[in-house]
Amino acid sequence: MYYDPIKNVFANTIRKFPFLRIFFYKTLDLMFLRSWYVRRELKELRNKFGNSKIEIYDAGSGFGQYTYFMSTKLKPCNVFSVDVKQNWIDDCKDFFTRKEIKNVSFKVEDLTSISHQNKFDLIVCVDVMEHIQEDAIVFQNFYNALKKGGYLLINSPSIYGGSDVHRDDEESFIGEHARDGYSKEDIEAKLHPIGFSTYKSRYTYGFWGDKAWRLGIKYPMLLLNISKLFLLILPLYYLLTFPFTLIMMRLDFTSESQTGSGINFIAKKE
Repeated sequence: MYYDPIKNVFANTIRKFPFLRIFFYKTLDLMFLRSWYVRRELKELRNKFGNSKIEIYDAGSGFGQYTYFMSTKLKPCNVFSVDVKQNWIDDCKDFFTRKEIKNVSFKVEDLTSISHQNKFDLIVCVDVMEHIQEDAIVFQNFYNALKKGGYLLINSPSIYGGSDVHRDDEESFIGEHARDGYSKEDIEAKLHPIGFSTYKSRYTYGFWGDKAWRLGIKYPMLLLNISKLFLLILPLYYLLTFPFTLIMMRLDFTSESQTGSGINFIAKKE
C-alpha cells in the first residue's frame, strides 16, 4: 500500500481550509501512538537545556505537526523545518506566517546532501529514515549538523514487525519504504562509529500498540486506498472503534515492551 496518495488527500484538504490545520495536528497527535512517544521524549529533552534558547532541526517535516508542537511547546527555541517536497514546505510556510509564529523557518532540503555544521542542539527525524536508502550518509550529516552535546531523536519502524513485515518472505505494508525498519543494534552500529552514543532507546507499538495501529490506522488506510468514498463513513467507523483503540494505545504507552514494531532512539553527540 502507498501512503502518499492518502496523505495528499489530507494535504489538499487542509490547504483549502487552513482553519482545519491545527485541528488536523491535534487529530494526528491523538490518533498516532508514535506522536505520544515523540512528544514525551521532546519535552524531556527540552528540560536538558534549562531556560536557554535551543536550535532545532525538524528533518522531514511533512504536514508540520512536530514543527508546530516544538515551536509552541519547547520555547525558547528556533525551529528550522525541512522536507524534500516543495508543495508541503510552501503550505507550511503559508500557515505559520498566517499564525504569526516567528520562531520557525522552512526550506526544501535533501537530507543526503545537507552541509550544516555544528548548528543545532536537537535534530528530530520522525518516520523518515525508513524512506532513505543512503541512511549512513544522512547519519553522518546529522552528526556534523549537531553541536557537541546535542541530541538526535529518531522514530522509525523496527525490524520486529515494522512496516507490517513479520517474515522474510513478506513485503512492506508501506510501498514508499526503502527498508522495513531498524533494531536498536542496527542504529547503534551506524551511529556509534561516527561519534554518537546511545542516550535512550525504546521499542514502541508492542502487543497492544500493534493492535491499536491495525484497528485505528491500517484498516482505514486500506479502505481509503481502495476508494476515497470511504471518507464518508470514516467518522462512523471511528465512533465505533476508537474507544477500544485508545485503551490499547494507553496500555502500550504506559508499559515497557521488549520488542515492538516501532523504535524511538535518542543519540547524543559527545
